[in-house]
Amino acid sequence: MCGIAGYVDFQTPVDEPTLQRMERVLEHRGPDEGKVWTDGTCGFAHRRLRIIDLSPSAAQPMSNEDGRLWIVFNGEIYNFRHLREELLKLGHRFRSRSDTEVLLHGYESWGTELFKRLRGMFALALWDQVSRQLVIARDRLGKKP
Repeated sequence: MCGIAGYVDFQTPVDEPTLQRMERVLEHRGPDEGKVWTDGTCGFAHRRLRIIDLSPSAAQPMSNEDGRLWIVFNGEIYNFRHLREELLKLGHRFRSRSDTEVLLHGYESWGTELFKRLRGMFALALWDQVSRQLVIARDRLGKKP
């Protein structure tokens, strides 16, 4: 089970050493790798347990192609292959085979309507650098708090 953490601060720049400590605390949740990311206002930490896409291209925190959207995600989206096919038909290009990247492209196309389409267990945080908006979501039953 992966581990996610992060915070937003509109007053003081996000402290990268704090994010690194958050990431280390989650090491037991994801033994395969850990990374942090910040843009100054928002920062994410992620510990990864590789399951679906084992490649480095599926590492998190993950961004879309232009770096506008950033995500940390824990869980599994059972219908991600179907959603990926829909997104490919809409013209999206993928760098990985991960369900995380499907979430990014799905949010690009459908906004928060994406969450109605998801089947699975998940918790995620998605940061939009342009609108400076944080979206936090979890599955309907809260299996991945």
